[in-house]
Amino acid sequence: MTGRLCVSVAILIVAGLLTATPAAAQTRTPACDELVLHNGSIATMDAGNTMARSVVIRGDRIAAVSNAPGVPRHDPCATLIDLRGRTVIPGLIDSHDHIVQLSLRPGHDMREIEGAFSIPALQQITRAKAATLPAGKWITAVGGWATNQFVERRLPTLAELDAAAPNHPVYLQLGFIGPAVTNTRGHAFLSRQGVAVGPDGSIAANSPTIAAWKALTKLQTDADRRRGALDAMTYAARMGLTTSVDKGGAWPADTPGAQGLAQLGAGAANEVPPFTAYDQFVALDRERRMPVRVRVFFYMQDLTPQLPFLSARFNNQFSHFGSPWLRVSGVGERIHGADAPPAVYEAAVRLTAQKRWAYDQHANGLADQKAMVSIWEKVNATFPLKDLRWCLAHVPGIDVDTLNRLKAMDVGVSITGGRYLSGTAAQEGSPFRRMLESGIRVGYGGDGGSVAPLSPWPHLYYMVTGRNSAGERIEPLDQLLTRTEALRMYTASQGWFTRDEDDLGSIETGKLADLVVLSDDYFTSSKVPDEAIRLIHAVTTIVGGKVVHNSP
Repeated sequence: MTGRLCVSVAILIVAGLLTATPAAAQTRTPACDELVLHNGSIATMDAGNTMARSVVIRGDRIAAVSNAPGVPRHDPCATLIDLRGRTVIPGLIDSHDHIVQLSLRPGHDMREIEGAFSIPALQQITRAKAATLPAGKWITAVGGWATNQFVERRLPTLAELDAAAPNHPVYLQLGFIGPAVTNTRGHAFLSRQGVAVGPDGSIAANSPTIAAWKALTKLQTDADRRRGALDAMTYAARMGLTTSVDKGGAWPADTPGAQGLAQLGAGAANEVPPFTAYDQFVALDRERRMPVRVRVFFYMQDLTPQLPFLSARFNNQFSHFGSPWLRVSGVGERIHGADAPPAVYEAAVRLTAQKRWAYDQHANGLADQKAMVSIWEKVNATFPLKDLRWCLAHVPGIDVDTLNRLKAMDVGVSITGGRYLSGTAAQEGSPFRRMLESGIRVGYGGDGGSVAPLSPWPHLYYMVTGRNSAGERIEPLDQLLTRTEALRMYTASQGWFTRDEDDLGSIETGKLADLVVLSDDYFTSSKVPDEAIRLIHAVTTIVGGKVVHNSP
């Protein structure tokens, strides 16, 4: 190798010595593109659940995986990472989240709230966030968390938020329509905007919360939305989530030019100009600054059988078009307005099958699932759904008969993550094992960034324990999964839904090099009790062979 531009070997220890940042995620010297991880416990998640000791990455792909002791053969200029026994897993994939909606939220999002289980812990997270921001900048957390997760089972007070961030306005909102709470600085601003705020900082649900939201979104700029997208993806990388399959969000049904994405839930005015909701991701992809991968599904809202918006989408968009980092994958999680007559839904399903697009559909209870499956079967007789990568999402209470009908059409299902926050045992549950044993293609859709945490770890805890965020068991013991089974639903099982199965989901030669070095040994319950699963995070995250996150 004499004469190579890079001839030295950098021997780095995982805990704190890698220095890549999200801004540099897609830039690396091409003259030295080999990275070697060795001396670890590497869960490949291949078909045999093989455990390895080392992996060699060349460029953006995995060049070799080995269980032999010692450092594998490598280029003299390779970067070596001594894992020191740490656990490595494939990059985690969420088959149904809302990272685009998350990027559009006003202020500086405090997604770390997902890991706070008491008011003092929330104060500590808020204090840490404030320390990273100039005085006067908004700190916000909208959706993806619940008071159920706090031992106090309540919102923080104005005084408690003041104690954590006296120099920053703070706004915390539950769900799409509240209620919400703010601190003294936030109270002063929102009151001037005509928002009804209680003396304790409380903001009632529905109209007062929507008014507060609109007041905050008026402060946003394009630069804020771009920063919001980068912040959301950076958080995902810290949690080991390397691919988000975004399932869109509501926009006003049949509104001319409203194919963008609303910043708020159903019934709220769309504050984002038409067609611009994804601009921040397109810009970051063009600038090669995407730290994680995003797959886009377009949420559609037609109310008439003519399907003007769905037709326009199909006629003006290439399916599976984009880069390895940002790509269009399908339509959903809805393809018709919720108030549209059944004939509109059947027409939309037929057109989607005819155009051969992938499609994800939000489902409610078993009766809703069966009605949809009947329409899919009718359309399947004319336009076969095989290999279109269709998915019935959430599926609470799904039965064996419905699973078999879907499986016969080569359709998959996605487990819901929404029950983790506030689900109860009295509701239709998530039959994890029933779906797994049916043999149908099944993955996990956390609904993160919207109605559940974006971090995969609370969801893995939920699948393994059947417990919600308050620690209450809400799923029967006979439906729970082992830790390996649950992890497979977040890795190897997920690539099929976006035609990425040959590139993502496992650590195998030839696949894209998306790997996560974990803070703790997820597989060993004696080292990581069930409750501690929720606190696992990434020490180092590698996407496409690039270090996109490294913990100090």
